[in-house]
Parts: sequence; structure tokens; C-alpha cells
Amino acid sequence: MDQLALLFLLLLGALLTVPLGDRLGLPSPVLMTLLGIVLAFLPFVPNVDIPPEFILPLVLPPLLYASVQRTSWRQFAANRRPIFLLAVALVFVTTAAVGAVANALVPGIPLAAALALGALVAPPDPVAATAVAGSLGLPRRLVSILEGEGLFNDVTAIVLYHVAIAAVVSGEFSWPEALGELVLSAVVAVAVGLALGWASNKLMSFLGDATLQVGLTLLVPFVSYVLAEELHGSGVLAVLVTALFLAEHAADADDVMGRLAGQTFWEVVDTLVTGIAFGLIGLELIHVLGVAEGHLGEMLGWGAAVVAVVVGVRLLWLLPATWLAKRMHDRRDVSEEIPTSWRETVVMWWAGMRGVASVALALAIPLTTADGSPFPGRDELIFLAFCVILATLLVQGLTLPWLVRRLGVRADADADRAFERELAVRAAKAAKRRLKEIEETEELPEEVAERLHRGAFDIGARISPDMVDEERRAAFAERVQRVKRVQSIQREMMSAARHEVLSARSEPGADPEVVDRVLRQLDVRSMR
Repeated sequence: MDQLALLFLLLLGALLTVPLGDRLGLPSPVLMTLLGIVLAFLPFVPNVDIPPEFILPLVLPPLLYASVQRTSWRQFAANRRPIFLLAVALVFVTTAAVGAVANALVPGIPLAAALALGALVAPPDPVAATAVAGSLGLPRRLVSILEGEGLFNDVTAIVLYHVAIAAVVSGEFSWPEALGELVLSAVVAVAVGLALGWASNKLMSFLGDATLQVGLTLLVPFVSYVLAEELHGSGVLAVLVTALFLAEHAADADDVMGRLAGQTFWEVVDTLVTGIAFGLIGLELIHVLGVAEGHLGEMLGWGAAVVAVVVGVRLLWLLPATWLAKRMHDRRDVSEEIPTSWRETVVMWWAGMRGVASVALALAIPLTTADGSPFPGRDELIFLAFCVILATLLVQGLTLPWLVRRLGVRADADADRAFERELAVRAAKAAKRRLKEIEETEELPEEVAERLHRGAFDIGARISPDMVDEERRAAFAERVQRVKRVQSIQREMMSAARHEVLSARSEPGADPEVVDRVLRQLDVRSMR
């Protein structure tokens, strides 16, 4: 088996582990890691050979961009205090604690290299966390915090990582210079992200076609990352800003085709890239074990100590930080999303799994320093990083469903239904307002007007049937049954039309492009 065959095998595994995880009640990233471990021990599977400098720019941009599609800037702005307390500040604390322990335990590792280890294991993985949260039905406020924590933790940790790596490579370190680099990196990243977001938004309007727009969104995160890195900014923060800008400004309510195509495309990209990334975690196990050959017991002891620090610091930080966030929330009386009980705090603690970002950063540690000498303790750093990744991902990932069930942490279904009903009412009222405006300027036949008014009401009733009383609900259900029967017949008619057009492809003299164009028109009409 060669590298290309292994890549396709991982892509297939990324698809198969999604339904398998649903049936087993386990997150697909955990299953992909287990698959990678199994493949790593097969003799015919080759070792993964990816240059370290390519890992971050190839893996992180699409995953970050896909993650941002599930949130919004207003959500971040509303939760800035809890995200800072529970996320960004925790990265600094974890980095310092892990750096101090690794520097004390592992011989020959300078403090800067130990801090690089702390930075790369500090951020919980947003992909794993949201995959777990989505499958377990956690409260939306916890999911929001986990998403915000994952994204902003990545930004903070990667900047710290680069500063520490640069100190090791150059052999020089200055706190004022490091802080200056942090600030400059953030400013450059925000500027690049906003500029590229604005330019991409203009290009979206110019391209028009949904296919071309989706293609542009695939390029944007890579361009944002690389451009920011070339200008000595944070590529991760630039991708985050660009994605948030586009999510806020590029949304056209009437662009149905573009929205459906974009969502479907990024769900596919997210699934495949996530699968490959977590599969690589398992595949690297052979390399990690090779590093520890001869003194595996001692290195496992170091790994256990670092894992204990990472997990323990998170709990010790979350308990007082959650209390402080709640106090600030009560005093300010704002709509921040915070854990409301010790049970939710425990779930949030145990959901702090490390994953894609930590793997990418560990494998991206340079091979040599500026003077050509080997990077000090690189093998030991990678081994310790993978101890943290595998321990948190497998142990916490496999036991989190049990913990959530045990503690009884569930989403507030009543609140979700209430908000859904509110949106249904607003949608129906907006449709009725627009219909009234049209009736004031146009004379509609009574039969048509009555049908349109009923249709405006049906818009809300379809979204939330419990917004109407029992009698009207029964009448609506009867109409829905009639409409469904008509739609069923229409689908059969359209299916017959599509089969007829598609059969023309095999006829002599038929132009495939014309056939595809007609077929696309039928597909669009069927979707509508």
C-alpha cells in the first residue's frame, strides 16, 4: 500500500465512521482515531510522510472555516467574558503549568521548548467537542461555549506556540519582544481577515453562480491563512475573522441554491478533513512508540504527569472561573451563555479533548534550529503531546456519553420549542405583511387572495404546528395531507421526466451538455 492508497482509505473511513458512530453512540473522531491505531499496527500500511511545514496550512484553515459556519459574531460578542475566562486565559495557565512540569521532568529540554509543548496541548479541539456535543444533545449554551473556547483557544495557543518555537530556533527570547509579536500578530491577522472578507464578499456578488461562489469559499480560508502568515500575522485568527465577516455579510436570504450548495459542500469538507486529521493521530502511534523505544516506561511516566497537569488544571480553573462568570452574569443581567450548575461545569471539563490542532502543531515542530543543530527534545515533545492527545481523546471521548447520561445534562427542549414557535410566528407575520403590501398596490381575485392568506398562515404552522389551536391545527393537518398527495404525484411526474431526459444521453447524436442543462432545470424545479 502506498501513501495515496492510505489517503483514500482514510477518506472512506471518515465517511463510514459517521453512521457507525451514530449507531454506537460514539463520536466519529474517536472512531477514526481507533481506526488509525489499527492501521498503524498493520505491516503493509506505510508510515505517514508529511512535511511538518505543510500540516498546519493544509489541515487547520478548512476545519476552522467549517466550524465558524455553525456560529456567529454576535454569539462571540455576547459571550466574550465567559469565553475569555473559560477559554483564552486557560490557555496561558495550561501552557505555563505544562511547561514548568515538562522542563522539570524531561532532561535536556529548554524552558522555551517545554512552553511550546504546553501551548500545543493547551487548546481543546472544537471539532471533537462539537461532534460529541451534537451527538449527546447538550444544552445549547454549553455547545456555544465549547465552540467559542475551541476556536479562540486555537488562536491563542498557536500564537504562543510560534513565539516559543521561534525562541528555541533562534536561541533568543525577550518578554517585551514576545508580547509585541503577540499584539502585532493579532493586529495583522484582523486586518488581513477583514480585508479578505470584504474582497471575498464583493467577488461573491460578481461571480453570481452558486458553483463558483462555493469554489471561492474553498480558496478563501487557505488564502487568508497563508497571506496572514506571510505578513507575520496569525493565520488562524485571520481565517476566523474572514469566516465571521462572510457569515455576517454574505448571507442573501433569497440565495437558496447558494446556501444549500455551500452548506452541503462544507459539511462534506468538514467530514473528510476531520476524518483524515483524526486518522493521522492513530497512524502516528507507531512513530511515537519508536521514539520511546528503550525507555518507554520512563517516558510513559512523564506522559502521565503531563496528562494529569492538563486535565487537573482545566478542572481547577473551570470551578472558580465558572463561579466568577456567573457572578458577573448576575450583576450585569446580560444574556451570556454560561454553565448553570456544577453538573454542566463537570461536563465542560471532561469535554476538553485535544485533537487536530495539537496533532498539527506537534508534527510541525521543526527538525533543526537556526544553526543547523537538531531541535532539542523534539522526539520527547512529540511523544508527550501524543500521550495527552490519545489519553484525552480516547478516555474522555469514550466516557463522555456515559458521564452526560449519569449527570442528566440535557438540552432545554421546552426553550428550543418556544424559540422555534417564536420564529414561526415572526415568519408568518412577515409573509402576511408582504402580502398586505402587495394587495394595496395590486387587485387580486378573491379566490387567489384567500389562498395566499392561507399560505402565509401555513408558513408558520409548518415550522411549529403548536402555534395554532386544536381546530385550526386539524384543518391545517388535513390540508397538509392533500398537499403531500399532490406533491407525491408531482414527484412521480418529475421523476418520469428526468428518466426520459437522462435516457437521451445514450441516444445517437445527443449532446450531453444539452441533456445536463435540461436535467439541471428539472432538478432545480424539483427542489423548489
